[in-house]
Parts: sequence; C-alpha cells; structure tokens
Amino acid sequence: MACRPEILRNVPLFALLDDEETAVLAGQVELKQFAPRQRIYRIGEAGGRAYVMVSGRVRVTTIDDDHQEVVVDEPAGGEFFGFASMLDQTPHQTGATAVEDTVCLEVERRDIAVLLERKPMAGMDMLSVLGRQFHASQQLVRLRATRHPNKVIEAEATMGERVADRVADLGGSWSFIISFLVGMAIYTWINISLGKNAWDPYPFILLNLILSMMAAIQAPVIMMSQNRQDQKDRLRGELDFDVNRRSESEIQGLARKLNNMDEKLADIEELLRKR
Repeated sequence: MACRPEILRNVPLFALLDDEETAVLAGQVELKQFAPRQRIYRIGEAGGRAYVMVSGRVRVTTIDDDHQEVVVDEPAGGEFFGFASMLDQTPHQTGATAVEDTVCLEVERRDIAVLLERKPMAGMDMLSVLGRQFHASQQLVRLRATRHPNKVIEAEATMGERVADRVADLGGSWSFIISFLVGMAIYTWINISLGKNAWDPYPFILLNLILSMMAAIQAPVIMMSQNRQDQKDRLRGELDFDVNRRSESEIQGLARKLNNMDEKLADIEELLRKR
C-alpha cells in the first residue's frame, strides 16, 4: 500500500525532513497491515526491514537467559522498532507481534539509501532524531536498572544529613549510653568531693543546663535522620513496585501464551472432528 507524505510528518524520525525529502521517502516506503496475533518478524530473522507504528498495537519481545519471553517495548504511534537490525543488516534481536489490527510503515535499507542519494543532508536530520532517542533510551535503562536504595540516598546526601546520621547512630548505641552514664557519674562525684570549692555544686544546675541543651539539639538531628530513613523506605517501596509490575507483566504474558495454546488446541480438536 502506498504511503502518503502526511503520514511521514507524524513520525519523529522523519519530522525534520522538508516537503521534498518527505515526498521522496513516501515514494519508497510502503504501508503494511497486520491482523491480530500476526507475527511481524521473528527473533533471528534477517533485519532487512524496519517498521514505524501508524495505528494499532504491537508488542516487541525478546527471550531472556531463563528462556522466558520478556516484553521489551510497545511502541506508540509514530515510534519505530527494528531499526537497529535494519541499519546494521544483522538478524533481529527481538520479535514483534501485532496485538490488534495494526498498520505499520515498512522501511527498507534501500529506501533510506535512495533518500540519502537524492537528499544527502536528510541523513543529518535523521541522525539527530536517532541520537535523541538513543540518549532517551539509555536514560530509561539507567532509571529502570536495579538500584540499591542506600547507595542512591548516600549519593544525594548533603554534609548536614551525613552528620545527622552519624549523630543518630552514635546516640542510639550502647557505647554512647554507657560512656554518658560514666561521664555523669564522674562529673557528679568530682563536684561532691570538692564540696564548697565545686564549680557546679548540688543540685548540679550547670549539668542540668548542659543536658537540656544537648536534648534540644539532639532531638531535631535525630528527626532529620528519621526523615532520611523515611526517604529510603519510600525508595524501597518504589523499587518493589517496579519489580511487582514487571512480575505482573510476565504473568500476563504466561496467561496470554496459555490462552493461545488453548485456542490452538481447540482448532486442532475441531479439525480432528471434521475428519
């Protein structure tokens, strides 16, 4: 099916092309229609063609080390898939399947070559768009990578927050409690022993003042540390949510496979009955 230039203008990869360049490319590419559950390309298939979403829904999957199908992407309208293998002329590392009635723009390597022969500067525009998308993909991978919450919090912590953590750790340890009790016992014993010459005689007003000041300072510092602990807990919750969401996606994938197997068995049973 022939492609109209208006369709190409909605594709980010070709958004920077001028009207003449768009018309040249529209004369090269084709529109392809896919039925639900129709395979667009398989893993290991020759990567001579790439596709751009026009309408419908496509699921791009791969197989992990545990031989389980993992959903890599579900491209939206105007987004492309399979371009890396097409440009490198290497077998596809993923598989693509239409989830519903889908229309895609099929782009071959020679289509891009013809465009570059006629409009060489169009290549720079396309590379600019590809570069932005690759950087966005790399950023997404970094954000989606498994993160240790303590390391993330420590990397973003200020000097004051680190000091608050140290104070909270020290104040909540037995070594501090024992040392503090021993220090107060020595302080009171010295002042009692000195009698009238003591600098802080009974009822130890200076000691009470020092303890009150320590409590007034220590309380907000410990609260600051507790706030950082709450941040760690929230980050752990977000990471757990991401893991649960990926697990849910994998379970849904298994359910889809089981449903497809059930439908195929039903078709085979129907064929056997007819025979």
